[in-house]
Amino acid sequence: MQKRHTNTLQYFNEQVYTTEKYVIPFIEKVKKIEAGMKIFEIGCGEGGNLKPFADKNCTCVGVDLNPDKIEKGRKLFEKIENIELIHKDIYQMPDFFGKFDVLIIRDVIEHIFDQDKFLAFIKNFLKEDAIIFVAFPPWQNPFGGHQQMCRNKLLSVTPYFHLLPAFLYKAILKASGELDVNVEGLLDIKKTGISLERFEKICQKNQYKINSKILYFINPNYQIKFGLKPRKTWPLFDSIPWLRNFYITCGYYIISAK
Repeated sequence: MQKRHTNTLQYFNEQVYTTEKYVIPFIEKVKKIEAGMKIFEIGCGEGGNLKPFADKNCTCVGVDLNPDKIEKGRKLFEKIENIELIHKDIYQMPDFFGKFDVLIIRDVIEHIFDQDKFLAFIKNFLKEDAIIFVAFPPWQNPFGGHQQMCRNKLLSVTPYFHLLPAFLYKAILKASGELDVNVEGLLDIKKTGISLERFEKICQKNQYKINSKILYFINPNYQIKFGLKPRKTWPLFDSIPWLRNFYITCGYYIISAK
């Protein structure tokens, strides 16, 4: 599975596809996307999630800590004027970009240290009637540790082993020949991985309203990646605290500041 993570164009096109087919329709149940809107993505990578919004004539800004991804994204968008990609720490983002109608945080919050601080801080970027789209895999799900990024082919398809104690998890990664940088990255995700309950609790603490949510047994990403049709969980299984994190592969949320 590691190969698709190193293929910039493939990964970019996967983001474009899923955002067009699933993310925007989900957002539009709450807020219609119209030309001229300002869209801001945090953790944008190469900007694949932003392209469908740019195609709708929105003004798009993306920020990411990885300079290589930003540079690759700028090359992909060199002929598109309504997208700007910035290499910057979100906490140092200049205010001259103003406030936004929609914030996108897709497959990012599970990588962020101090998610409480983060959700409180991003209110600075919201217009009065803005909404935030958040999507993430619960930490306890079969591949919630992002082990699909492992170089070792067996580990990349081994579910749940990221739930082992940190010392044992690290030992297995190293013994399997993972690069030190990959090991540290996977251990960081073990520290920052987030459950559905924790996310909803942080939203409540920071005075966010959950406007809409969908919990998926089969992540919408898996359609373009693996040819699997997305499947929502049944309502009964949605409502089982803690245990649901082990079989839900993705949560889609629309939140807004109260």
